[in-house]
Amino acid sequence: MASLDSPLTIVRPHLIEFGIDTAGKLGRWAAEKGYRRTLIISDAFNASRIDLLELKGEVTVFSEVTPEPDTANLEKVLAAANFADAELIVGFGGGSAMDLAKLAAVLAGSAQTLHEVVGPNKVHGPRKVALAQVPTTSGTGSEAGIRALVTDPATKAKLAVESLHMLADLAVIDPALTFSVPARTTAATGVDAMAHCVEAFTNRKAHPMVDIYAIEGTRLVGKYLARAVKDGSDAEARSGLSLASLYGGFCLGPVNTAGGHALAYPLGTRWHVAHGAANALIFPHVLAFNTPAAPEKTKAVMEALGFEPSGNIASVFDAAYAFCAELGIEMKLSRLGVPESDLDAMADDAFAIRRLLDNNPRDLSRADIRSIYAAAF
Repeated sequence: MASLDSPLTIVRPHLIEFGIDTAGKLGRWAAEKGYRRTLIISDAFNASRIDLLELKGEVTVFSEVTPEPDTANLEKVLAAANFADAELIVGFGGGSAMDLAKLAAVLAGSAQTLHEVVGPNKVHGPRKVALAQVPTTSGTGSEAGIRALVTDPATKAKLAVESLHMLADLAVIDPALTFSVPARTTAATGVDAMAHCVEAFTNRKAHPMVDIYAIEGTRLVGKYLARAVKDGSDAEARSGLSLASLYGGFCLGPVNTAGGHALAYPLGTRWHVAHGAANALIFPHVLAFNTPAAPEKTKAVMEALGFEPSGNIASVFDAAYAFCAELGIEMKLSRLGVPESDLDAMADDAFAIRRLLDNNPRDLSRADIRSIYAAAF
């Protein structure tokens, strides 16, 4: 674990607007900046409510964002961006829309290709267009970060781009936009936000400057997620989850996730399990596995979620599993359509994600990963 004297770089969107009914502040900000041409990158549902953003001028909408977007989806986005010749690009939706907006902001009209910028700090700057992010779910925290992910269908692997040039000029977090999110999606995305926080908190790169966001984000999920699942119009609960998601995004830049996300990714790339649902299913297994390497921090996580602090592996697993299952989340791979015959290939895929596994507080061997998948089957 890092200590107080360890160097750390913290980044934030240049301006953050947070609160119920703040979505329209995007349009007012854009008008003040003099932006006349805007491209909104969104999914079909959110494209139907872009009026909430109060944007003026020429507004083009790309509404074909898919869950777990792949390179083909990105190519369509880039074509739309080049056609729109926008001065402002807006990601309006979940993490998929916001990640594609980041990539469009740096790749549209650029001589660089996606494969040339995969990895850290390979994007040439400065960026030519403004970028704003407006999340409509509470999970990814992508509005706050400098990473974007798309799937390569040929390899079934996530391509991760990291660059300060993908940092938003403005993030508008309006919890009212999440009122319509279904209970099942609310549950899964809420656990994803928590996983960002917990994996950062127990990470080998964990740092006191990030820990404060990580543990508070975990506490917010513990306090408000069940309430939001029960009543989607609970404004306080939705606001708490939106803040937890933002805090999780703060954790991703300097620290990032670890084993949990590495094991969750193959569920999405191979079997199209939604990212939040995949993380929720894996979460109890990896948290329990990591307990011997981070006993005190695991106790703090348990307490933040409303359980008795415990460093016992079985107790940690049972509590974390119950937390997710009681939200109505499916906790068995077999019930998500994943065949047992694919567990070995999934273990190979996960074990190759060194950028995350190397952050894990306890070494995860390929055999360990295969065992976790078997236990989750």
